Formats: sequence, structure tokens, C-alpha cells
Amino acid sequence: MTTPTTSLAPRDLLARWEEQQSAYVAHRENRFEVMLDVLRLHSPAEPTVLDLACGPGSIADRVLARLPGSRVVAADYDPVLARLAETVLGEYGERATVIDADLAEPGWSRRFTEWSFDAVLTSTALHWLSPQQLLGVYTELAAILPPGAVLLNADHLRFGAEHPTLAEMSARHDEQVQQAAFAAGAGTWGEWWTLAGQLPDLARRIAERERRFADRPPQPLAPLAFHQAALRTAGFTEVGTVWQYLDDYVVFARR
Repeated sequence: MTTPTTSLAPRDLLARWEEQQSAYVAHRENRFEVMLDVLRLHSPAEPTVLDLACGPGSIADRVLARLPGSRVVAADYDPVLARLAETVLGEYGERATVIDADLAEPGWSRRFTEWSFDAVLTSTALHWLSPQQLLGVYTELAAILPPGAVLLNADHLRFGAEHPTLAEMSARHDEQVQQAAFAAGAGTWGEWWTLAGQLPDLARRIAERERRFADRPPQPLAPLAFHQAALRTAGFTEVGTVWQYLDDYVVFARR
């Protein structure tokens, strides 16, 4: 059996990730700009940042490029995406660290206590957790963050049955954005994973990825009100939002 190969470089594969994610998340770059603005306005000039559920390193790459004195610890449980992040972020040398961490397992935060984080940033990831797991993650973060540190979570927080008009408009907008992006040539989620499987360094990790997520079905989506209540319950002292577009939010919490 021959090993799949492709001429696509890891950073090119990250660029393809950015393209396909932007097809599923309207105004995705605006999310990141707001997060970076909050980081710039609130945190030290050379912050230490935790990129939680980092995927291939989208947030970490932006922070490290935009803030030359910053340091980022990136964490993910997906062995394929974490390896891509490790490869791409390796360009930044010792300023970047990638750690394998399963947020669904209580006690995951023990691996991060050696750093004093100024901010935790995460995007399009925590919806994979159940409401109970989400409260656990927020509680563990509150325990390891120093006073004044901030958490920013960018994600779709769907409207519930009490907002049928908003829910319908948001779903229709998502469909229109995807149709336009794919018509313009953006790749789909499945097409991106086909490309990833052509890089030998990533392909050898796909079986482990499938094993890790085999028993993790999609979870009930937690609305904005749940996130805000869970953050307050966890011990964050100030909770709100810093950006919204239909049902897409950047949630803010200060320790």
C-alpha cells in the first residue's frame, strides 16, 4: 500500500482551512479582529494566551503574528489538527506550545498551571461539549486564571424556540453564505479532510482521530443565556458579549 502524498505545504493547508471555515461562519474574520482588539486593549503588550480547542492554530497564528512579544499555548484533542497546528506554529519557535488536552475529561487544566495566562481565546469549538462539560471547562478555567484575565468564546449560539423568527433568519443566512462561498470555489469540510489525508504526517493520525471521537455524538446546543450563567457560576466576575451577528457571538468574561 502506498502512502498518500501531496505537494500542499502545511501552511497552505491552514489557508484552505481558513477558506472552508469562512464558508460556514459568516464574518469569521470580524470575530478574530474583535478578539484581538480586546486582547490589545485589556491585556499586557506581550500577553500569554491560551488558545483553547485550537484546531489547526487559527487564533494562535493571528495572535503570534499580530503581537510579536506574545506567547501562545494551544490545546486540542484532535491529533490531526493539533499536529498541523504544531507544524505551522513551529515557525514562531519557543513562543508557541501545542498540548494534547481533552476538555471533556475533568482535570484537564492541570496541564496548564505552569503558565499565568492573560487571556483564553476559543472559536467554533466549545459547542462540541455538553452543557455539563461546558460548565466544567469554565470552572476549571476560572480556577487557573489570575484575577483580571479574560475569556473570549466565539461561536454560533443558536436561538431557541422563544425566538422563531430570529432562528429562521439565522439559518437562512447561514445557507446563503455557504451557497455563495461554495459557488465561488471554497472547499467543503469533507474536501478539506481529503486534502489533509494526503499529507503523510497527518494521514497516519487519522485512525487515532477516529478512535478518539467514535463515541462522541453532537451535543445539545447551549444558548447564550446558558454560557453567561455558567461563566458566572464558575467564578467569572464580569460577563457579557463584545460582538454579535445574528446568532453568532463573541462572549466575554473577566476573571
